Amino acid sequence: MKITILDGYAENPGDLSWDWLGEYGEYTVYDRTPAELIAERVEGCDIIITNKTPLRRDLLSGLENLKYIGLLSTGYNIVDWDYCKEVGIPVCNIPAYSTMAVAQLTFALILEHTNAVSVHSESVHNGEWASCKDFCYQKTHLTELFGKTLGIIGFGSIGKAVARIALAFGMKVTATTNHPAPFDGVEFTDIDTLLAKSDFVSLHCPLTDKTEGMVNADFLSKMKPSAMLINTSRGQVVNESDLADALINGKISAAGLDVLSYEPPKADNPLFGLKNCYITPHIAWAGYETRLRLMEICKKNLKAFSLGNPINVVY
Repeated sequence: MKITILDGYAENPGDLSWDWLGEYGEYTVYDRTPAELIAERVEGCDIIITNKTPLRRDLLSGLENLKYIGLLSTGYNIVDWDYCKEVGIPVCNIPAYSTMAVAQLTFALILEHTNAVSVHSESVHNGEWASCKDFCYQKTHLTELFGKTLGIIGFGSIGKAVARIALAFGMKVTATTNHPAPFDGVEFTDIDTLLAKSDFVSLHCPLTDKTEGMVNADFLSKMKPSAMLINTSRGQVVNESDLADALINGKISAAGLDVLSYEPPKADNPLFGLKNCYITPHIAWAGYETRLRLMEICKKNLKAFSLGNPINVVY
């Protein structure tokens, strides 16, 4: 069989191996594939593996040999899975591989705001501690998490993992979800109450018609002026112009984001340059252990398909 990986670099920048694919046929790995080369690179393929390279109906309908699409992600909107369902091509994603990694980065963003580790480390290396008249100093306001309230919007596996970490810090936790179920230490409430009570609001909801642009001027006006917004879900959940306005005008105190509405972002993104907006380049999933786990699930998906019993099919 002919196998093509369209954008393998993000998953494997060189510290993992694709050699296991040789068991299934002849394979080609592209670090990335621009739009104008997609059709050429998938021509004649039996198996396509993709992360963020789109596979739309007009392209897929011309691939007579295509038997399987493997995703290197949990999200699957990059593929026209309605078409694949119609013609019986399994599209298999990678569920629940990054739960703890995303929860970890959520708190990395929170702790950067509360403890300003990078700011203080830079000042020490610049000689400020060596020349200080006192045994310590602080460059910014510092605060404890103990006793603060974390509001979690979306309470799937990642939301639950974030809640456990928050509870370990001694935080109060409130959450909103479509399917609340008892969870020790967590109070479930409506979104307006959550926004009014929370010192930190963390987004862990999927991108849907309902959640797209959910974080807008009205949403942000309901938060405390001292509160921080964290988004490690999907960039399109946030209206970035409204968030920039809220940060500039003190409607909220800070934001921590691992995702933006366009990735890579446009150079004129309104959030760039704001000192109270911490932005990381979609790295929550990028730790070695996390990517290795993803690779192992990808292997299992393809193995199950080869045995006639595909798993993690998205439709």
